[in-house]
Amino acid sequence: MDRKIMVFVFSLMVFLVGCVQAQEKPLEKVGFLLPHPIDDQGWNAKGYQGMLKLQSSLDVDVLIKEDIRSQQLVREAIDEFSEEEVGLIFGHSHLYADIFMDIKDEYPDIHFISFNGEVEGDNVTSLHFDGYAMGFFAGMLASEVSDSHSVGVIAAFPFQPEVQGFEDGAKFHLPSVTVKVDFVESWVDEEEALKIFRDMNRNNVDIFYPAGDGYHLTIIEEVKKEGLHAIGYVGDQLDLGESTVLTSTVQEVEKLYEYAATRYQKGELESGNIYFDFQDDVITMGKYGQGVSASTQEWLEGHISTYIETGDLPNNLN
Repeated sequence: MDRKIMVFVFSLMVFLVGCVQAQEKPLEKVGFLLPHPIDDQGWNAKGYQGMLKLQSSLDVDVLIKEDIRSQQLVREAIDEFSEEEVGLIFGHSHLYADIFMDIKDEYPDIHFISFNGEVEGDNVTSLHFDGYAMGFFAGMLASEVSDSHSVGVIAAFPFQPEVQGFEDGAKFHLPSVTVKVDFVESWVDEEEALKIFRDMNRNNVDIFYPAGDGYHLTIIEEVKKEGLHAIGYVGDQLDLGESTVLTSTVQEVEKLYEYAATRYQKGELESGNIYFDFQDDVITMGKYGQGVSASTQEWLEGHISTYIETGDLPNNLN
């Protein structure tokens, strides 16, 4: 072989090996920011459990900080993470998206991940649960099971896609159903959520969807006292009462953590916004309670299977 060709081939091989090595990113420490305490039995608790699984499966150290909501506290936490040479930081809320966008350029060696917020840039990613479909199926079930033909959503914020999904699903299945929707304007304000519950209860609502991870357990307990029904949120809440909880809209945040961290290690973690749904096996319906007959379960699961296979919700099928 000609010497020049040999040099070229050798140089090309070195370049390609260098590229492969550059794609791999060793991950020894992960930073984790929570907006609220880890013992809320909801979104924050699921996030914490996800981090424990990540720590075990990938053999990484996880540095956790709770009750981090202001930009100043986020900056202080990130400074500490940076000193510890953390390469990947998870912000377990949409509220971190804007803050990460503001400061990401100051930490080019850190990749920032938030949930359900809009981001753009080279070292920032937002993982989105596309909640419309799960809300749609919850609404279908609620209108099917309701005796009063009046169902209610106690939501945190108007931007939640599952809220509109619930209303659309309920009305698609039963056009005559009344869907009450009100907003707490907080994930954790139990007092305001209870006010909304009592108002809906007075207006004959018999099935409730408390779509807020900080007050959903309190609402389900009140629903139980009144002998009514609820659909759980974020986690599988059947253990709160099989005669009360019809099912739950479950978001498997633990799987997204492993997905993101593994892709980061391989140098394949996308920047920008990434969306996940039933088809990605990270959104599911939980176990069914006593108030949902076997035939109703089969009916709903059939619609979900069709959606997974085709991407079409029942209202989009010909």
